[in-house]
Amino acid sequence: MDRLALVVPCYNEEAVLEISAKELKRVLSDLISKNKIAKDSFVLFVNDGSKDRTWELIEKECGESPMICGLKLAGNVGHQFALTAGLLAAKDMSDVTISIDADLQDDTAVIEEMIDKFHEGKDIVYGVRNDRKHDSLFKRTTAQGFYKVMAAMGVKTVYNHADFRLMSKRAVEQFSKYEETNLFLRGMMPLIGYETDNVYYERKERVAGESKYPLKKMLALAWNGITSFSVKPISLITALGFVIMILSICAAIYAFASYFLGTVEPGWTSLILSIWFLGGLQLIAIGLIGQYIGKIYIEVKHRPRYNVEKLLTHDEKQPDHDGEQSENQ
Repeated sequence: MDRLALVVPCYNEEAVLEISAKELKRVLSDLISKNKIAKDSFVLFVNDGSKDRTWELIEKECGESPMICGLKLAGNVGHQFALTAGLLAAKDMSDVTISIDADLQDDTAVIEEMIDKFHEGKDIVYGVRNDRKHDSLFKRTTAQGFYKVMAAMGVKTVYNHADFRLMSKRAVEQFSKYEETNLFLRGMMPLIGYETDNVYYERKERVAGESKYPLKKMLALAWNGITSFSVKPISLITALGFVIMILSICAAIYAFASYFLGTVEPGWTSLILSIWFLGGLQLIAIGLIGQYIGKIYIEVKHRPRYNVEKLLTHDEKQPDHDGEQSENQ
């Protein structure tokens, strides 16, 4: 039997953690009873610098159940880094991983279907929402717009898929070779290239607690995805610059013609507006280029993406965050 690791990034999830642990243990027990996964399969909760009792509850669950493991990061690094830390920590302790959020909005009932597809030879299985009827009109519209913009920018993603996915051991090993700091996992997974499939589910309401992805973070994630995987924004600014240059030439020809025909109509407002427009365009262009240069600056420093403070497992030996073996905590 293949050993399954459920990787669960957590940030201030004390309100839901015990409920999540209970449900995920039930899922593992059910799969074990059906001989679909190994008996030593486990849940790995990743504490992303929570300010509440999240880590305390993880330690408590780990002490009470051999199915629960914990990874504590030194400070808050964000969802994408926390999930990456969990995947890489679980890589050497499991044969297959499934990432899922602690709020249990992703339907745990399709985990068995994911495992079945893994046994059929799929290396990556995406959990895809089949509808957005529980979302507000604003969120539904912006989410759909996000995927369309990403597609227009040439970024390959799976429509209506977040970070609920299964990955085989070799898929995670291949993912570990992608060492960039500007992470956008939804865009990185299709780059791996192994055989994939989808399972469809209806996303639920949060069991408890509050969403950790407000509009500001969603916009930041979208912008990071676009600028990390596409240079089309720069191409669009360049194209706009050529269009304005052509319009300027046309305006100059018109001005000269008007002068010789004696029909010049001086216009202070139109002059100022054109100057402001061109000035604003230049600032946008400089700022956009600066965004890409800033990403290069961050990448070339090669700083660690995260630091592991503590890893709790029930193995006699466990891998640390550098891939070496260390004693059990």
